[in-house]
Amino acid sequence: MSKNCISSQTRPQLAQTLAALGQPAFRAGQIYRWLHQKQVTEFSAMTDQPKALLKTLEEQYYIAAPTIRRRQQSKDGTVKYLFALEDGNCIETVVMRYKYGNTVCLSTQVGCRMGCRFCASTQAGRVRNLEAGEIAAQLYTAQRDIGERISHIVLMGIGEPLDNFDNVMDFLTIISSEEGANIGMRNISLSTCGLVPMIDRLAEKKLQLTLSISLHAPNNAMRSSMMPVNDAYPVEQLIAACRRYQKTTGRRISFEYSMVRGVNDSDATARQLADLIRGMGAHVNLIPINPVDGSPYSATDAENVRRFQQALTRLGVNATVRRRLGSDISAACGQLRRDEAQQPPKEATP
Repeated sequence: MSKNCISSQTRPQLAQTLAALGQPAFRAGQIYRWLHQKQVTEFSAMTDQPKALLKTLEEQYYIAAPTIRRRQQSKDGTVKYLFALEDGNCIETVVMRYKYGNTVCLSTQVGCRMGCRFCASTQAGRVRNLEAGEIAAQLYTAQRDIGERISHIVLMGIGEPLDNFDNVMDFLTIISSEEGANIGMRNISLSTCGLVPMIDRLAEKKLQLTLSISLHAPNNAMRSSMMPVNDAYPVEQLIAACRRYQKTTGRRISFEYSMVRGVNDSDATARQLADLIRGMGAHVNLIPINPVDGSPYSATDAENVRRFQQALTRLGVNATVRRRLGSDISAACGQLRRDEAQQPPKEATP
């Protein structure tokens, strides 16, 4: 019998699980706190629970606890992990240090099927979705490793969060719980390449997180050449969904814009971008892309990034340049996982 991930259960779900095992209601709160506040990785660590219950849980469930397959640390303090999951699949997680605290960039899928042509994460396609507990466990494992609290989350790692909608919503419920890690929604950013129906579903929940749109181009021809998702949800539909989201939630949207040399970095493109998002009060985050083997794209140089930023500012758009972290390690998302997959299999030792 395959085991289920108990740390993927929300508090109400865990209460139902324990009730079905004939346990009193208070056990759910105790075990939930062990999982998400004390962040234990073994059932035996739950010292206030009956041994018979722990034996039953051990037989039927596992606690998500990825192991560190590879670890890289940059001179600027950025730490990048290749985590191995329970089933042997690998994902990436990055811890970034800022003046306001530590931020973790979490993966939401093993691989990705969105096909963005400047991204290493999608080159081998999607293998499977991550469960809620597997997403949370990345934070817990990284936090134990660095020995410091992580206070901010960006869902911008491997995978498209809104392509794994239900599990990501459960993760947000778990991670923001006062009985767990207690990270407030305003400290969480979710990035999407633009799945319009899912943006509308997210809006209905009226969460106080920051929604970031991976835009990268202001017109359909340019965006479709970079991001196949634009063929399904063209720029006009995406921006309309963003305006609906703002109206429903009252939350400002951030647009991510990866700067690609000779593709989307002209003054004319800056004017198109300003016209596209005019009146939204949105923030544009300019990102010099990291080089990816096999990608036809290269990064715009720093001088042209500044010129593009200044052009947007003159046009009334709030635009900043993302600080480049981890440039001396495998910085592009998905590269570490891809490099691991390309390694020859190790010979078994006799």
